[in-house]
Amino acid sequence: MPDDVTTFPAVPALDDLRPAPVAPDARRLAALVASLRDELVEVRRDLHAHPELGRTEERTTRVVAERLRLAGLSPRLMPGTGLVCDLGPGPAVTGRRRIALRADLDALPVQDTSGVPWASTVRGVAHACGHDVHTTAVLGAGLVLAELAAAGELATGVRLVFQPAEEVQPGGALDLIAAGALDGVGQIFGVHCDPKVDVGQVGTRIGPITSASDEVTVTVTGPGGHTSRPHLTGDVVFALGQVITQVPAILGRRLDPRSGVNLTWGAVQAGSAHNAIPSTGAVKGTLRCLDVRAWEKASEVFHAAVEQVVAPLGVEVQVRHQRGVPPVENDERSTGVLEAAARDVLGPDAVLLTEQSLGGEDFAWYLTKVPGSMARLGTRTPGGHTYDIHQGDLRVDERAVEAGALLLARVAVLAGRA
Repeated sequence: MPDDVTTFPAVPALDDLRPAPVAPDARRLAALVASLRDELVEVRRDLHAHPELGRTEERTTRVVAERLRLAGLSPRLMPGTGLVCDLGPGPAVTGRRRIALRADLDALPVQDTSGVPWASTVRGVAHACGHDVHTTAVLGAGLVLAELAAAGELATGVRLVFQPAEEVQPGGALDLIAAGALDGVGQIFGVHCDPKVDVGQVGTRIGPITSASDEVTVTVTGPGGHTSRPHLTGDVVFALGQVITQVPAILGRRLDPRSGVNLTWGAVQAGSAHNAIPSTGAVKGTLRCLDVRAWEKASEVFHAAVEQVVAPLGVEVQVRHQRGVPPVENDERSTGVLEAAARDVLGPDAVLLTEQSLGGEDFAWYLTKVPGSMARLGTRTPGGHTYDIHQGDLRVDERAVEAGALLLARVAVLAGRA
């Protein structure tokens, strides 16, 4: 553990939320994870207090790498930030490709208002999406799987994938895939915090569980002029207004409504005076699709709609469409393994059917290469307040760290036997 890791008091155990596992090997796994409970929570709190934005996660990478080395493992640093770490028998021994467990390292440009003792010490940056929990859960799973491997009890090798830059586009998943993170991998699993689900439970779904998510920017330019003479210039502000209101409606008529296309604007910028028509303005937003086929067609329709809307208005327009991520498409077989693992170690009632979200997740890129599944990891204290992700006041029930580590470790064991 690095010298500058901050320590905090211990937290309650997961044991009071779930029955004891029935299978002997599941009981042993639960005991191994429980033995790391205090350390894992300490690591999670330390990461929460020292968040780093996408592709700057140097300290976070170092914390994870040094703990893995302490366990006798050999993590491989990726170009920039992030790392992968193999454990257990490789394909040359087993004849089978590895099982990958993925975590994301980066935080968000959000001010931490949680008020917890381990709140972010970095102004304007916070783990407001729970990536500190994801990272610690995969770390914990890896440490206990390494013990199984050392005892010769791991049937198939495992690769831990600690990815940078999930929150930016294009995301860090593409960086790691290009660097060979999936070479020799046959299946991949991950979790994502869900503050609407109670701790000790997970939400799963076969097929799409998230949405495609792209960033779009429309910039309008004209000669500018006085507001008393709009007919003598291109009215940039009026043109932006037409784009804001008409383009989402056009998409709803040009793309299959069953595909869940959603264009929502997040920022509009133009002008600074009451009586001056500005010469430039822009509107920014996200374009989301629940269906991958609609996502592939949406860019063409979006560009055409913008150009047609502004064509009569005497302005010039520039459209920027940054392709983000496709939907996360959970494989049926992998999801079955994940659900079986959750019932084994979290209890028979631990699995909930979750809805498809309009949120984007670059875990989707891994699933375009290998089958796998992502679950929503409950972080809400039963009967407690429901928070939202990407908000500075996010709090998680820290028993989710142990639950996530236990779930992912069991997933790797079961998937390696399947």
